Amino acid sequence: MNISIISVGKLKEKYLKAGIDEYLKRLSSYAKVEVIEVTDEKAPEVLSVAEMELVKNKEGEKLLAKLSQETYVIALAIDGKMKSSEELADTIDKLATYGKSKIAFVIGGSLGLSNEVLQRADEKLSFSKMTFPHQLMRLILLEQVYRAFRINRNEPYHK
Repeated sequence: MNISIISVGKLKEKYLKAGIDEYLKRLSSYAKVEVIEVTDEKAPEVLSVAEMELVKNKEGEKLLAKLSQETYVIALAIDGKMKSSEELADTIDKLATYGKSKIAFVIGGSLGLSNEVLQRADEKLSFSKMTFPHQLMRLILLEQVYRAFRINRNEPYHK
C-alpha cells in the first residue's frame, strides 16, 4: 500500500518533525508512506472572502497536481465524517482489500481546502470539531494511520 500525506506549508517545528519521523519509521514495515509538502500562498493576516478563496484555490491547484487519477483521496475537513480509530482502520483495510493501493490524505493550509480539492476527494474526514494547526495534523494523522495498521494486524498498541 502506498500512502501519501499531501499538505500545504513547510514544517519548521523540530518537535513535530521528530514525531513525524518516528511514525514514518514505524509505518515503514506496513506501507510505503511519504509526506509531500506544497508551498503555502503568502497572504496578509486580514483577508476578504474573495482573497481567502483566491489563496485556497492557488494552494488547491498545487495539491491537485500531486494526485494521480487512481489515487483514493481522503480530505481532512472540519465538516468531514468523524471516525473512531477502529473505523479508520476498517476504511484502510477495505481500500486495500478492494484494490485501492494508493491513498492520499490531503491537509489544507490555515484557510482550509479549496472547493476543487473537496470535490476531488473520495471522502472527507474530520478529527474533531476543534481546529488544529495544519502542521500538527500531520503528526496526529500519521499516529492514527499507524494505529490503524496495528489494529488491522491485531497487534498490541496502547489504548
